Amino acid sequence: MGYYLADGIYPRWAMIVKTISQPQGAKRQLFVRMQEACQKDVERAFGVLQARFNIVSMLARGWSDEDLYYIMKTCIILHNMIIENERDIPENERSASQLETDTSNLGCQVSRDPNAEYAQFMLNQQRIRSVEAHNVIRNDLIKHLWFRAGELD
Repeated sequence: MGYYLADGIYPRWAMIVKTISQPQGAKRQLFVRMQEACQKDVERAFGVLQARFNIVSMLARGWSDEDLYYIMKTCIILHNMIIENERDIPENERSASQLETDTSNLGCQVSRDPNAEYAQFMLNQQRIRSVEAHNVIRNDLIKHLWFRAGELD
């Protein structure tokens, strides 16, 4: 199972690895420093995409992993294409309309009927809310970072 790095406001779920508010020891302090550095980079990049593409600001619960992957990859590619194109246009000639996107027809269907996919979704929701799994993943990350830091010395 994958995981997300998060700050203290999120619940202790398996897929959300929170920082340690008062780290004790060198291993945990290294983990906190590395996590905060990654979190700042991601927040900065995601903020740029949210400002440019409305679809990135929408709730993602109903999307499949594959759809989210393609949405994010598409937004990143489009962002890079826009940046590349803007290099050739003088600053005073750029307009806000160049940055607008149409999200009125996303091509998704909503169903209220119970089905196998929804049942699997609910099972996954229960699995990711495991506090024990959260602690195991965080401790594994701490050990991994400490091991890598020793290799770099």
